[in-house]
Amino acid sequence: MSGLTVVKALNRALHEAMAADPGVLVLGEDVGVLGGVFRVTEGLSEAFGEQRVIDTPLAESGIIGTAIGLALRGFRPVAEIQFDGFVFPGFDQVVNQLARYRSRTHGRQGLPVVIRIPFGGGIGAAEHHSESPEAYFMHTPGLHVLSCACPQDAHWLLRQAIACPDPVILFEPKARYYAKGEVDESGPDLPMGSARIVRPGRDAALLTYGPMVRTCLDAAQAAAGEGRDVEVVDLRSLAPLDMATIRACAERTRRVIVVHEARLTLGPGAELAARLDEEMWGALDAPVLRVAAWDTHYPPARTERAYLPDAERVLDALDRSFAY
Repeated sequence: MSGLTVVKALNRALHEAMAADPGVLVLGEDVGVLGGVFRVTEGLSEAFGEQRVIDTPLAESGIIGTAIGLALRGFRPVAEIQFDGFVFPGFDQVVNQLARYRSRTHGRQGLPVVIRIPFGGGIGAAEHHSESPEAYFMHTPGLHVLSCACPQDAHWLLRQAIACPDPVILFEPKARYYAKGEVDESGPDLPMGSARIVRPGRDAALLTYGPMVRTCLDAAQAAAGEGRDVEVVDLRSLAPLDMATIRACAERTRRVIVVHEARLTLGPGAELAARLDEEMWGALDAPVLRVAAWDTHYPPARTERAYLPDAERVLDALDRSFAY
């Protein structure tokens, strides 16, 4: 499948999964007649009917609670949270019910629920529409936490998530929804929990995911003009982390910078820096550095460019790393 946007790749994945398995259901706010605010579910209601594409009330706790009940009855629900900041009313259902069920049943009962969350900034949206809450869910045992950055991963990570016997949260970068790319129809090229090296390099490694993958590729291209060969790694999976790939990149390049839109303090970069410090002490030529959003609430749209990491901030971190 050539030239698909991330939105179209997600839509295709949902259509294929629903066609293959009548137990796959879609539910969320405006997912039916409207086709979702980003049109990810467009056409599904017409194809599969309102019994399988369910427009819900504006109640995220109810959406997730209903998905849990459906999974317990043998269905595979895919719940859409309309915007990232709207997930918090359903947070209790996720961390206290959904994530704990396999542990509570001593491994006997999984919950094959997928929660899709458009996340990140860069679209000039109102308050609560541009959050990066992934660290909360990384901290919660029992969840797979994924993030796609391109149409290939949007399509196949969603298909893999729907097939997974345990709950999966898929973060979709809304600022990259209309980026186009190829999707391999033959199947996924990586297992669900694997990182991808999107640009090989030997001098430093940028670890990133979601909307920052493109930013890091731009920074690596600019660094090449300064004679620095910078590797870019798309983590793809935040829980679990693909530490085998991450360690190999760190050992090869000896300099690591983690880049994400989530806030700096206790963000995903803090966990990666701690693990690399514990596991590879002495193997790096510089400390692991982090480029992240500032420790403030997401600002009004007119100032978001000063809040989000950009290629210049990544290049500055590279300079600081090479100064050691």
